[in-house]
Amino acid sequence: MHDEQIPLMVYLEVLRRSLIIAGGTWFVAFLGLYGFAGRLFSWLAEPMRQALPKGSSMVFLTATEPFFTYLLLASVAALIVSLPVVLWQVWSLIVCGLKLEGKWLGIIFVLASCLAFISGAYLGFRYVFPAIFSVLVRFGTDTGSVDAMLSMGDYLSLALKMMLAFGLVFELPVLMILLTKLGLADSQWFASKRKYMLIVAFVFGALITPGPDVLSQCSIAIPFVILYEVGILGVRFAGKKPCGRACQDGV
Repeated sequence: MHDEQIPLMVYLEVLRRSLIIAGGTWFVAFLGLYGFAGRLFSWLAEPMRQALPKGSSMVFLTATEPFFTYLLLASVAALIVSLPVVLWQVWSLIVCGLKLEGKWLGIIFVLASCLAFISGAYLGFRYVFPAIFSVLVRFGTDTGSVDAMLSMGDYLSLALKMMLAFGLVFELPVLMILLTKLGLADSQWFASKRKYMLIVAFVFGALITPGPDVLSQCSIAIPFVILYEVGILGVRFAGKKPCGRACQDGV
């Protein structure tokens, strides 16, 4: 009985240490970034300024809305800054749980994940979000009887949601290659799930995008499908370990 409890206690200790390191890194980054929250918000508000008609402006609906808006923005920015440390702690938990020896694989996983997430978030916010946002604003103001006055909090929530969505979508090939390296799947298994992933792509697009229109859904679903195919090619190129039991059972 004692021998069975040792691995669990070791894992819990690793989990506790990882949470302290990741949380501490995030908190330090948050303290450093909160003073720049106003500048970050001005940068994020650029698509809004370009899309709003003349005479319209952003507003806050409650006295505390600017404070909590900057608080949320600083929190998310701190998470992005501390992402390498957070992902390394996640990798430490994976290594401990699966009893792996993979320092170089972990370094590649962290670097590739950070690059994929930041690239996806930036590309989505820089090119896709302004187009969707402009369409939504024009849809509401074309009649000429309604003026656009957007809330700071609502706009930030919308912008962060789009950035998070594209960041996660760009993580898809990295996750697929990682699962293959861990022996949990292979290219044939991923290829056999294409039709299901197509459904998942459009459901994810419908849930994450701000508008009910097909254009908004496709802005997420199409990159999702393309990156899934890129992930299959990456799995084939990177090679694979023998397929694990979960893969053999078709799970």
